[in-house]
Amino acid sequence: MANSVVIAGGGTGGHLYPGIALAKALMKHDADIQITFVGTLQGIESRVLPREGFRLKTILSGGLLGKKGIGRLINWLKLPVSILQSMGYLLMNRPQLVVGVGGYVSGPMALSAWALRIPMLIHEQNTVPGATNRWLGKIANKVAITFEMSKKYFPAHKVVETGNMIREEFTEAKAANVPVSEKFTVLVLGGSQGAQSINRAVLAALDTLTPVKDRLHIIHQTGQSDEAEVRAGYEHKGFSADARAFIYDMADQYCKASLIICRSGATTLAEVTALGIPSVLVPFPFAAHNHQEHNARALESNGAAQVILDKDVTGKQLAGIILDGMEHPEALREMADKSFQMGRRDATERVRQLCMELMPSPH
Repeated sequence: MANSVVIAGGGTGGHLYPGIALAKALMKHDADIQITFVGTLQGIESRVLPREGFRLKTILSGGLLGKKGIGRLINWLKLPVSILQSMGYLLMNRPQLVVGVGGYVSGPMALSAWALRIPMLIHEQNTVPGATNRWLGKIANKVAITFEMSKKYFPAHKVVETGNMIREEFTEAKAANVPVSEKFTVLVLGGSQGAQSINRAVLAALDTLTPVKDRLHIIHQTGQSDEAEVRAGYEHKGFSADARAFIYDMADQYCKASLIICRSGATTLAEVTALGIPSVLVPFPFAAHNHQEHNARALESNGAAQVILDKDVTGKQLAGIILDGMEHPEALREMADKSFQMGRRDATERVRQLCMELMPSPH
């Protein structure tokens, strides 16, 4: 009988893509392994996993943090349902291991695994863990963490610092990224849903950048709601740009980038540092426990990134940074090297080995 692993989590690309990276690493070493993702119909997983060829089991689940009034009540009511659904699925399928990668469904799935005595690993991507993972750390067999500063939140004997899991195409870089494009290419990412504040600031920067637009190309993940407006903005000003709601071929686009302007979710930062790309980080201000700013400051303190708080981001400021990068490539190169030094290209393999240690032999 083949080994079977359940990877629970999703909701955002930041939670989902580390899970995909782990799934592919497990399959590379064991072609017969059966992997099932557990997520929700609303999360990004319902769009991405079918493209990646993975099985998705959906359960009813919703977040509690930051929710108020009726929304919070509805999600509390979903909790016993999601635990029953998780328990039922695990009883029927009896996997050798459950891995929680963050997101709403990690909680009920991990709790059910603990109740059924199925080995469990959780992976914490951020500097400051959320309440769910802090609690799950008490019952998990192992906790893999991205940043050393997260250690204090978990039982010492369970914690292994691995870095954040990234897909194979990000693990093979031997030195900091050298852009393949002849033009100075700016990659703008607002996370999987886009970021309106970044989108608007970049459009506001275009007037200042007009004198150099022939030397500039912009690749922009806008999110669904801003795609038409952003695309029209570039066309109106006559800029060379590739604007789309969501970028699936992310590794290819990273390799073109001279500079990235992005949020500071842990997975984005793991990919950016694995390839060694200089970045301007605009942390999402409503992230739980302000973890995006903590993540961003870790890069800034190593000279690998510049941080601008969301409330402070302006077109003039972004235009100034882009022009500065075009005029001083050696300074960008130094940032790229520092970014690359922070990269953990072996993280996925380290987590895969932890999984193998936890898995009992299949019966």
